[in-house]
Amino acid sequence: MEATLTFLGSGTSMGVPTLGCTCAVCTSPDPHDARLRPSAALRWREPATGADRVVVIDTGPDFRQQALHAGLQRVDAVFYTHGHADHILGMDDLRPLSFAAVRANGRAVPLFADPVTTAVLEKVFDYTFSPHSTYPTRAKVELKPLSDHNPIYGLDFIRVPVVHGGQTIAGFRFGNAAYLTDVSAIPEPSFALLEGVQVLVLSALRHKPHPSHATVEQAVAWAQQIGARQTWLTHIAHDLGHEATNRALPAGVRLAYDGLSVPVTL
Repeated sequence: MEATLTFLGSGTSMGVPTLGCTCAVCTSPDPHDARLRPSAALRWREPATGADRVVVIDTGPDFRQQALHAGLQRVDAVFYTHGHADHILGMDDLRPLSFAAVRANGRAVPLFADPVTTAVLEKVFDYTFSPHSTYPTRAKVELKPLSDHNPIYGLDFIRVPVVHGGQTIAGFRFGNAAYLTDVSAIPEPSFALLEGVQVLVLSALRHKPHPSHATVEQAVAWAQQIGARQTWLTHIAHDLGHEATNRALPAGVRLAYDGLSVPVTL
């Protein structure tokens, strides 16, 4: 089963250009250097029904703009990596898409999240999730517990635990692809879950070390250990210019960019 993975955003939490910055990357005329907050969309046709499916990973503050650019007409589910602002704050922009989902199939859009992320979503979006909410046009969404295996629409989203600073968050494997963002370390058992991955997405913030994110060099080493045919680096800070960085990367490893779509096999 063939699918397309689209990078809705490839930037770090502050985005690129970063507010108040006049560095070479933030003022670059190259559109590849303009990076919205990290998010991705997986699109495929469900074999059993023939229906087109769209699953989004993370809905950051730029989600509305990203969905417009990508032409998203529907969202069938969302998987959350963790509860930081740059990954959740666009949840409310699911509202019109969730209204359409209810009209089409009578079901709210499921949001898969671990307990920590669920608690953050419930607090930030109390007017959506509180049973006492009277907000009439709240998003028609339903929080679902994230498990090790999350079968949906004929596809299994496998949770791949990774470390982000002082916490364990979720990466995801689907078919021959894996999406791992905000990674500072990969636990040894998670490498087993990544065996056979051919399309790998890894975060790589910059060259300089950071307490919560991998450097380009760390990400390249993991990519070589995993052995994917293609590795796309995401969650990129304004320290990395697109063209200059790509010229220095080994074969098979490249910086992702907003709007990039890559084929994957499910």
